[in-house]
Amino acid sequence: MTARGLIIAAPRSGSGKTTITLGLQRALVRRGLIVRGLKCGPDYIDPAFHAAATGAPSANLDSYAMPDALLRQIAQDAAGHADIVIAEGSMGLFDGVPGEAGHTGASADIAASMGWPVVLVIDVSGQAQSAAAIALGCMHYDPRITIAGVILNKVASERHQRLVGQGMARIGLPVLGALPREASLILPERHLGLVQAGETEDLFARLDALADAIAAAVDLDAVLAAAGTTTIAAPLAPAPALPAPGRRIALARDAAFSFVYPHVEAGWRAAGAELVPFSPLANESPPEDCDSCWLPGGYPELHAERIAGASRFLDGLRSFARTRPVHGECGGYMVLGRSLIDAEGVTHAMAGLLGVETSFAKRKMNLGYRRAVLQADGPLGQAGQALTGHEFHYATIVAAGDDAPFAVVTDPHGSAPAPAGSRRGHVTGSFFHAIALAP
Repeated sequence: MTARGLIIAAPRSGSGKTTITLGLQRALVRRGLIVRGLKCGPDYIDPAFHAAATGAPSANLDSYAMPDALLRQIAQDAAGHADIVIAEGSMGLFDGVPGEAGHTGASADIAASMGWPVVLVIDVSGQAQSAAAIALGCMHYDPRITIAGVILNKVASERHQRLVGQGMARIGLPVLGALPREASLILPERHLGLVQAGETEDLFARLDALADAIAAAVDLDAVLAAAGTTTIAAPLAPAPALPAPGRRIALARDAAFSFVYPHVEAGWRAAGAELVPFSPLANESPPEDCDSCWLPGGYPELHAERIAGASRFLDGLRSFARTRPVHGECGGYMVLGRSLIDAEGVTHAMAGLLGVETSFAKRKMNLGYRRAVLQADGPLGQAGQALTGHEFHYATIVAAGDDAPFAVVTDPHGSAPAPAGSRRGHVTGSFFHAIALAP
């Protein structure tokens, strides 16, 4: 079985892609279809919502950060276990970074490489026939892709819908559905995106409400008919994203530590590693029978006081780090440092395994792809190994400490190489989220 697929994309961020994607996924599951979700780009929150909506695993597809073999492997796994793949784009359909053709990180790259048509979501608030001009530009901007239809979002009235529809008819683009303005369909958000699936109250009731709205406003048969044949070249060999940092990996997992890419975990398991979850917020220490510890990103800044008071966790982490590798990404890096200043300006002592001190009170958004070259052998590879990934955080470093750098990083825009992160003994960390070994 190789599923047909679609990408739900938009001309810009904030158009309603996520809510419409989730509603479609859920509505099609309720029809009895096996649906798999995928997310274009470096997003570690939306796949968990896709998994909740579909009852099946989701993962990321990133044309900039992933080698072709890994992209194909992830897409093939999804398409091989479903009736239809409903993938969600990121930002605007063509938004990417400088890179080789087809490897810019744009959602259009994924549509082209997988053979999946695009259903365009357009927020039509404040416009009518002009929305068709935007859609027409998307139809002709990139000849590699096909725009199969449009779903109108935030329609004000029947008259408004009729006027927008006249414009779409003029350019020959089918209107597959039209959703009214409805605040209750908006999922709760915080500073790094949606409130995580596991923390969203009444998640399944919300998903069912989205599915009800989509089923009432969208022609699901037309959406299914618009899906295209998946045309993925078979990967030549298995393509693990990152080397497993150990055979038994103690993985922090709770509301403060949750930003782990599904494809990374799957790759570790495929390599024979066992992932052993533990909860710092529950004051659990890394299990002693593990040979490495991984603290992923998340929201430690929202739980700083509780983490600072988790003596069993902190003492156990310090003991573990004396003899075995410990790595922290983003939020995990902050917890490995000396202190974390919360949004109210209160300083909380952290593990002190690295010298860095971070602040969420002094905020600055850092967002973008990175290429990191390791400066010493460690859990992510040997010195000189290059990794692709990204940063997305608001916390700032207020004191770097005197540790050696974890890596030297650059971005796709030609920035000068700069040291990043920290390493001391068996402990490493940085704000860099690793996605894959660099091709």
